[in-house]
Amino acid sequence: MLLIQNKILGMIADGEPLEQTARQICVNLEETLPGVASSILTVDRAGLMHPLAGPSLPASYSAAIEGLMIGPEVGSCGTAAYRREPVVIDDIVHDPRFARFIHLLDGLDLQACWSFPVIDATGRVMAVLAVYAPQARGPSQEERELALACVDLCGTALRRQERIIDRERRATIDALTGLPNRLAFNAALANIACDEPGSWALFVLDLDNLKVVNDTFGHLAGDDLIRAAARRLSQAMAPDLAFRLGGDEFAVIIQSASFLADLDDTAQNIFRLLDSPAICHGHSLVPQATIGAAVLSHAQASAIAVNEAADFALYHAKETGRGGFVRYWPGIGTRIAHRRDAIRDVAEALAEDRIEAHYQPVVRLDTGEIIGLEALCRMRTPDGGIVSAHAFQDATADARVAAELTRQMVDSVARDMVWWRALGLPFQHVGINVTTADFYTGSLATKLTEAFERAGAPLDHLVLEVTEDVYLGRRDQVVPREIAALRKAGVKVALDDFGTGYASLTHLLQVPVDIIKIDQAFVARLRPGDPSLVIVDGLIDIVRRLGMEVIAEGIETGAQARQLWTMGCKFGQGFAYSRAIDREAIAAMLRDHAEEEDENGVLRCARHHDPEPPRRRASLPLQAVEETPQRAVSF
Repeated sequence: MLLIQNKILGMIADGEPLEQTARQICVNLEETLPGVASSILTVDRAGLMHPLAGPSLPASYSAAIEGLMIGPEVGSCGTAAYRREPVVIDDIVHDPRFARFIHLLDGLDLQACWSFPVIDATGRVMAVLAVYAPQARGPSQEERELALACVDLCGTALRRQERIIDRERRATIDALTGLPNRLAFNAALANIACDEPGSWALFVLDLDNLKVVNDTFGHLAGDDLIRAAARRLSQAMAPDLAFRLGGDEFAVIIQSASFLADLDDTAQNIFRLLDSPAICHGHSLVPQATIGAAVLSHAQASAIAVNEAADFALYHAKETGRGGFVRYWPGIGTRIAHRRDAIRDVAEALAEDRIEAHYQPVVRLDTGEIIGLEALCRMRTPDGGIVSAHAFQDATADARVAAELTRQMVDSVARDMVWWRALGLPFQHVGINVTTADFYTGSLATKLTEAFERAGAPLDHLVLEVTEDVYLGRRDQVVPREIAALRKAGVKVALDDFGTGYASLTHLLQVPVDIIKIDQAFVARLRPGDPSLVIVDGLIDIVRRLGMEVIAEGIETGAQARQLWTMGCKFGQGFAYSRAIDREAIAAMLRDHAEEEDENGVLRCARHHDPEPPRRRASLPLQAVEETPQRAVSF
């Protein structure tokens, strides 16, 4: 017996596969007891038996036992596992517990079966060792002791295997959700067949509101949100497998024919299941998600290519509007490459202090009086050229870049305001555009207040310009809360590009703004017979009745200015008055017109003022936007 123990323990220590170790236990036992046959059956947590080793028994016998539930009358092994004690059937031919299986042993001349359960420290039956004897009898004391010694060896091997399985499980299972993790996802992609286009697809999904939940309600609520989303995603996609890749990111490898037939409907089903409140650490929260998808195809013919395509689709979905579904199409890759280039260029410009504020006057339409300025972002190239914001607009897809652009613009505007005041130049207010990222990367009210205090600039001369999608595109209260704090500090708020995004007239009753800026798309169509005339006329009347001011953007002709004035719009801006110019040029304009004050003290802005255009770099063709009668994109 000592030799058997040494051999088996050596195999366990060397990490030999469990099946080989179990087979060697049976072989050694049969060699020690000539004429017997032996087997080892594992018992799972559901009480089902699974043959592990049985070198001398027919395959048909093992197949008949596979998946059999243990019980008080289930042969010798099933009964031993059920009772958690050895069971000896000394005559299997006539024992009713063996009646279902005796025919499977025909021709083997086996008459008795002795079964010994393998029990772990908690009392759970892990396996059963069976010894089949050629005579109708029970085991001798020596045979029983040998069998029990083999039971101990079997238990040692099984415990080691369970530890391995547990380690593997922990390595491949996400502890928070119980879903397979990124390691399991990578293994699944590495082993999935890619020889049939259309045979599988991949969804990658991000939770949109996890950071807000963590910041607002704490990480315990965020963890509950992740668990709720994981449960619902698994429910929506069963039998296909969902993975948690980490943080707020999930994935689903889709192989079900019904899901593959209509990926849009499959994505909508996920949204439907997610879109109900979940109790997250005492708070009622709704998981919100964005999904990108890609399908195995001739163009994306490998798992790596499909994964990359799905990531591109998700990236595009998040930048074009969170909460939606985008399926990969070839142009996405080009757009994302352009966006990445823009992010790199702007990040370099930020690091090298090549971001500048240029200013476009806002005037009274009847007199030309300059009543304010709008600060517009410009990037100076290494060779001295000026690039309009339109050319690097995609860079604001990166929240850090967008927030840093705003920070530098705010610092520049605050310094310029102090400089103009020191020169004695009159101005009423300066507008600064902000993005969604500015509201979700720390308190915007705090950042603006601190920047203006550092510079010694008056905060009550600032107008915060917020586009409709920033103000109205989120369901949380972050943006309204920050804007309320800024208005309390004396900052005026303008709803920019009105009519191009989420806004409707009903929103004007709900949002706390001081100014509505009519988008240039409406102004450009102010001609007889165009519906824009009716829309703009009605809008101006409603906004004025609500006590708000109206500024028309993108005015390019005197005729447009006169039309707007007759409708009741008092203020406007556009190329008809001036392009955006740098701080020195705007200072000169303010000085020139201050010197030309008429008897009523009106500061005038000459129409069609067109300073010398800034130098441009030929490699930036989008700079041509500066020379066409269109308003540049602003930040």
